This record gives sequence, C-alpha cells and structure tokens, in this order.
Amino acid sequence: MIDETDAGVQSAAPELIELSHSIHSEPELAFEEYRSSAKVRELLGARGFEIESGVADMPTAFTAKYGSGDLNIGICAEYDALPEIGHACGHNIIAASAAGAAIALAPLADELGITVTVLGTPAEESGGGKVLMLERGVFDGVAAALMVHPGPFDIVGATSLALSDIGIKFTGRAAHASAAPEWGINAGDAVTISQVAIGLLRQHLAPGQQLHGIVSDGGLAPNIVPGHAELLYYLRAHTSESLAALTAKTYRCFEAGALATGCTHEIRTISPTYTELTPDPWLVTQFRREAEAIGRRPLAPELEGFRPLGSTDMGNVTNVLPGIHPVIGLDSAGAVTHQPEFAAACVTASADTAVLDGARLLARTAVRAAQDADVRARLLSGVEARAAK
Repeated sequence: MIDETDAGVQSAAPELIELSHSIHSEPELAFEEYRSSAKVRELLGARGFEIESGVADMPTAFTAKYGSGDLNIGICAEYDALPEIGHACGHNIIAASAAGAAIALAPLADELGITVTVLGTPAEESGGGKVLMLERGVFDGVAAALMVHPGPFDIVGATSLALSDIGIKFTGRAAHASAAPEWGINAGDAVTISQVAIGLLRQHLAPGQQLHGIVSDGGLAPNIVPGHAELLYYLRAHTSESLAALTAKTYRCFEAGALATGCTHEIRTISPTYTELTPDPWLVTQFRREAEAIGRRPLAPELEGFRPLGSTDMGNVTNVLPGIHPVIGLDSAGAVTHQPEFAAACVTASADTAVLDGARLLARTAVRAAQDADVRARLLSGVEARAAK
C-alpha cells in the first residue's frame, strides 16, 4: 500500500503544487483565511471528500472526510499567514501536504478500515484555532492527528514551547507635556518601567523560559503626556508548569510599572494558551523510518530538543491525543522561519518537493498505523477513553 499512496501523491502533484502556490500568493491573517480555506476545500471536495465548513463556530475552519472505517486518522491543515511577511512560516506547504496525504489515502480507506479526516485549522500564528476546535469537540473522534511543518531542515521529533499571548494596557491621564505636565499620569512611563523590570528579570529566568514583546501603543504626540499605552507580549517555557511560574513573575513587572507611575493596568489574554508539543513516540519512530526510506536525512534524535520550534497550538492537540508535528526541510538559502526570505523560499522547487514528500510521509505513517494491530488497538482505545471522560 505504500507504493499506492506514493503513486496517489504523485498523480495529484500538479494540483498540490498549484494549491501551495495559490495560497502563498494570497496571504491571509488569523480567522480571515477565507480564500485559503476555500481553496483546500475545493480540491478535496472535487476528490469526493465530504466537506463541513464553519466547524467550531469559525467560518474558516472545516473538516473534510472520506471513508467510514473505525480508525479516524486526522490530518491537520494550516493556512494562515503573518502580518507583512506573508507565508514566512510556510503554511501553504502545510495545507498542500495535508491535502496530498488525504488524497493518497482515500482510495485505500475501505481496505485499511480508516476514515480520513482533514481538519482545516485557522489561526495558528495567533488565535489558537486548534485549541478552540479541541474545546468544541471537533477532535473527539480522531484517533491520531498528523501534520508536517516546513523548516530549513528535517526534524521528526520536533519540540515546542508552551506559550501565553497577552496584551497589557496601562491607563493614566493625558496632559500638556510642557504647560501642565504635573497634571499628567504617564502611561508611557509605566511601559518603560515594566520593560526595565522585565529586562532585569531575564537574568533569573529558568532554562527554556523566554519573554518577548512590543509596544503597540506608546502615545499620540510628544507634547501630550500619554494617557494610555499598551504592550503585547509572548511568554514561553518548556512546560506548562514552567510557563505558570514565569507568568506570575512577569505579571509583577507590569504591576510595578503601574504602581510606580500611578496608572491602572489591565492584562488580557489574546490567544488561548498553547501547551508544549508531546509527539507520540511510535508515530515519531515510524515517520523517521519512512523519511529515511525516501532518502531524507532528519536531524539525529539526540539533537532534536536543542532548539524548540517556537510554539504551536498543535501542542494542545498532542497533549490530548496521539499526534506528530515533524518538520519537512527545504532549501531556504540560510533563511529561517518568520523572515521574508523564508517566505520566498516556500514557493521554490525545493518547497514543492517538500509538499510532495510531506504528503507521502504522512500517508505512509497513517498506513503503517492502520496495519499494525497493536498500534491500531491503542489508538482506538484512546478514543474510547476520551469519550468516557
């Protein structure tokens, strides 16, 4: 069946590459991926998949199903882009490889006793589409969730950091900066003090903890004491427990800024909290075998955790059900994700190869899982256990 899935990907190659390039050409931000989502749905619908749009009360989320087997294999498609730099994380490749794997598996669904489900997951970069889909039951019947993500090189057992995405608003009182400065309460100063406190906190961060942010609102004009200001921050850590500890320390820095200046402050959650990736060991091992079998050379297992891949809402999925989030490498000429040069690399010949290889490897891994009696039983029992909770 491996030869058959490979052949299925190859027969669909022109459509998959066209899909990747088309999504790349029209980048759309979180929850606004109307064209991108429609392009994936259109290709799968033409191949006989049963499409349900707008799942989990999100217009750009969808499921596309084929087959009726008891083992439901989920393949996650992402398609949101980044502000200004477009598909610098290569989500066009993720979407196309997911579609390719599903198309290759569909003709074998009955023989393998599987249901193939493509999950169109919006807002990975900010918004946590998968978290919302998890909470709203879209993953309930899925036995295993698979996807690939592009990067400068292959990493099978990829790791990520837990993430908190927050906004901090300081409110003071505006006044004329020259004629009546004593009447002002400077929200911009609250930002400055908070950032200084955070800079000093960095000396005492635990391994794996990270802080980075921007000033999204620093005031209106130099001659107006800022009556309001805002920070946007990401807090990250190796584990959810470490993230909770970091959050408590960081919030005190914001409190210090408000206290020192006499401002009030409000902290809001922008995206659901992302948990760290915990990929399924069997799926990782099998994906590695398949990658090596087609001539790819993934990073050695002992090096995989050296540099986590930022954060992803796929972490939340892998903490609920078996899943993998390997990186499929492409030639980016030294560029890394979230650089404009990486966005350009995501529609090259090397990127097109990543689309097809990613689809092949996802399909191969799904076939192996369906054919292994012990693995199949484990995945099905996991679905039953979750349903019983």
